[in-house]
Amino acid sequence: DQVVETIQSATAAVREEPAFADSEIVVSDDGSTADVASPALAAADGVPVRIERLSTNSGRFEARRAGLHAAEGEIVLFIDAGVTLVPGSLAFVAPRVDQGRDVWNAHTEIETEGSLFALFWKVVTSLAFGDYVDHFPKGTTCFLAPRSLLVEAFDAFRSRYADTRNANDDGPIIRWVAARSRVNIAPSFACVYTPRRTLRSFVKHALHRGVVFVDGHGRPESRFFPLVVAFFSVGAALAVATVKRPLVAPLAALGVAGAAAVAASRRRRSTEETLAFAALAPVYAVAHGVGMWRGAALALAGRLRQRT
Repeated sequence: DQVVETIQSATAAVREEPAFADSEIVVSDDGSTADVASPALAAADGVPVRIERLSTNSGRFEARRAGLHAAEGEIVLFIDAGVTLVPGSLAFVAPRVDQGRDVWNAHTEIETEGSLFALFWKVVTSLAFGDYVDHFPKGTTCFLAPRSLLVEAFDAFRSRYADTRNANDDGPIIRWVAARSRVNIAPSFACVYTPRRTLRSFVKHALHRGVVFVDGHGRPESRFFPLVVAFFSVGAALAVATVKRPLVAPLAALGVAGAAAVAASRRRRSTEETLAFAALAPVYAVAHGVGMWRGAALALAGRLRQRT
């Protein structure tokens, strides 16, 4: 079970580093029907655990906010289910937190085990984390920061969507934090992410990422804002061209696959990773694009609702 593995890794991490010996684990149960408490308590093996249960499925943002407000420590580590801390990560961070470097975004490693979908995400991660100097990573899959700073960031968060299950809490939250404190990243503070491994879950995830991408980056302050604007112009033109000449669609797919292969090779990814990335890039692009159009519709609906 992913939750059990996550809690076990967190337990091992706090026990190997005395500075975090008095830590507690807060589990946000986002309205699941399964028994979360029993396996969580067993996995923690003596480390204090509290379960914050939301009555209905409210999405990651609300689940995180509930856990954040329930936490009592001065430092909070967000860690998603399905993510495990690499041994030594907290030991690496502890002395640096004491020196004032108290905001950390974990370097992410992908567990592939030969999965085509996992290999795809490994390349995506290498592209997202490829620049440690000029840009900070957008994700908060495993993110450590002072609780007070995170509470302020969550209170300041605004989504274009009425339903925060569709909201992008990653981009806006980390931009808000980065405007006030340096975000540190180093390979020695790392986590392992186990991605989805079926085509159905892959497509569903890509669709959702398209929706949240518009919410997080359809804002002038995002460096991806020009990309969002360009997408809708190019996407509309491509749709019209495909209706007139159906051959445009497979040619566009080949173009996306070729561009993906070039991007992966420039990052010096293995042949296996490059082929997986090129093969799945057209599928991901379509699902992500549909999600972006859905996100634009949700944003428009939200704006009209505000006016009325």
